[in-house]
Amino acid sequence: MSTPTNRDAGEPAAPSHFVRDIIREDLATNRFDGRVHTRFPPEPNGYLHIGHAKSICMNFGLAKEFGGKCNLRFDDTNPSKEETEYVESIIEDVRWLGFDWEDRLFYASDYFDQLYEWAVQLIKAGNAYVCDLSADEMREYRGTLTEPGRESPYRNRSVEENLELFERMRAGEFPDGSRTLRAKIDMSSPNLNMRDPVMYRIVHAEHHRSGNKWCIYPMYDFTHGQSDSIEGITHSICTLEFEDHRPLYDWYIEQLGIYHPRQIEFARLNLDYTVLSKRKLLTLVQKGYVSGWDDPRKPTISGIRRRGYTPEAIRNFCERIGVAKFNGIIEYSLLEHFVREDLNKTSLRAMAVLRPLKVVIDNYPEGQVEELEAINNPEDPSAGTRKVPFSRVFYIEQDDFREDPPKQYYRLSPGREVRLRYAYFVTCTGVVKDPATGQVVELHCTYDPASKGGNSPDGRKVKSTIHWVSAAHAVEAEVRLYDKLFTCENPNDESDGQEWTSHLNPNSLELIPDAKIEPCLAAAPPGSRYQFERLGYFTVDRDSTPEKRVFNRTVQLRDTWAKIEKSQKGKR
Repeated sequence: MSTPTNRDAGEPAAPSHFVRDIIREDLATNRFDGRVHTRFPPEPNGYLHIGHAKSICMNFGLAKEFGGKCNLRFDDTNPSKEETEYVESIIEDVRWLGFDWEDRLFYASDYFDQLYEWAVQLIKAGNAYVCDLSADEMREYRGTLTEPGRESPYRNRSVEENLELFERMRAGEFPDGSRTLRAKIDMSSPNLNMRDPVMYRIVHAEHHRSGNKWCIYPMYDFTHGQSDSIEGITHSICTLEFEDHRPLYDWYIEQLGIYHPRQIEFARLNLDYTVLSKRKLLTLVQKGYVSGWDDPRKPTISGIRRRGYTPEAIRNFCERIGVAKFNGIIEYSLLEHFVREDLNKTSLRAMAVLRPLKVVIDNYPEGQVEELEAINNPEDPSAGTRKVPFSRVFYIEQDDFREDPPKQYYRLSPGREVRLRYAYFVTCTGVVKDPATGQVVELHCTYDPASKGGNSPDGRKVKSTIHWVSAAHAVEAEVRLYDKLFTCENPNDESDGQEWTSHLNPNSLELIPDAKIEPCLAAAPPGSRYQFERLGYFTVDRDSTPEKRVFNRTVQLRDTWAKIEKSQKGKR
């Protein structure tokens, strides 16, 4: 039997993985009447990160592939940690990734009345009770992985007493933490989640949607499976930490006698040099280690969007890493590869000089300005060309000149000829230094007028081409160079006794306040992406204004010379 798919025409078939295979099997056996209905259910207690992107791509992607539907549902059961700001950011992030839930935007809080009725149903069936143990006492009674738990002294309250107390909990008669509603399952179960888990707790806090209607709130574990059931979800795709919770979800649904979705667990995405814990990401913001949730160093979707990553690159990355049953760590460099691959095809080229060194062509006519033709994107002929102004005085990168060049250094040095991108061959004839510091502050060169466009008139070859910006036409810009936020591969590992924050990279951000960019970039709107030739991919930051142009480095190019220099330093 063939399995229906809904891939775009010409789109290659996706590689198989166990979740996709399960769905195909269910379709073949008509388990859910031929339906595929998934959901992405974030809790609005923080911003989404790259790990969530994997779940988003899988839930929405599989639904699309098999002609099904995917809901966006907020599991908003904890008013003390949830905010409307987080809801709005999640909606923006999912849309930015390219997915649409149509009219299927839901909230677990939409189901609070139904969940309360189901809790009452479990009480009446003798499967739930009101418990007066404190949180600490409950942990003590719970037992361990090797020792069974002990029954609460309140476990055998009558149905009538439990119903009365639960109603009084709802009415707000008791303070926070004084009572809970617990499921009556098995305190000796080897699965700790089945040892009379809490279903409801008292929280006198205003909910971002329901206001002060409720002062008792269902726990996530009591909400998750029933919400899926209400929405008719066929495949409830979760990360591996929920595998041990599945028997509990099944127990609730079976005791209530309601529709039963199929839960499937997969390994969450973990990246090296990164933390993806919401608690730790919140700490980074609250303690000022970063500028906010959308700081380009953070692995949040808003952060990588601001840095200049593309949704296409994220989707390709998530598809490439596949879906596994065992947790592992993916190299961040693989994510950067997909970003670089996408930007190479789509970004316009431009020239910028980050650390300017002034150059004067002594034999170039004073006051003359030429408009040279430059290619916008060699990967996309339809991008066309642009005009770049060239004049007698221009800037090059400081690193593109060495007064005493080492072996294998082919850029500008005294007496050496190089090609200026799109312009001319130039030869360095003089060096001007600051008498106080000895630092090179200006170069003097001659040019070959016959080499216009960077073409050799007589077939002679030069070994290096460097970029430049005309001094008279340069636009000032601030450039922000971002590096990894942590210095070790696994900052989550605290087995050495060090706090995870001790691994923060003090050099994760370098500000360059006086970069020079070519005039075509002066009016580039925030979010525009460019390849600064020979330097990397850069994105106009949201802080950018007509008075102050600000660019973020999205990802570096592969620099052959940097590798050679690093290798030489290692041999010294």
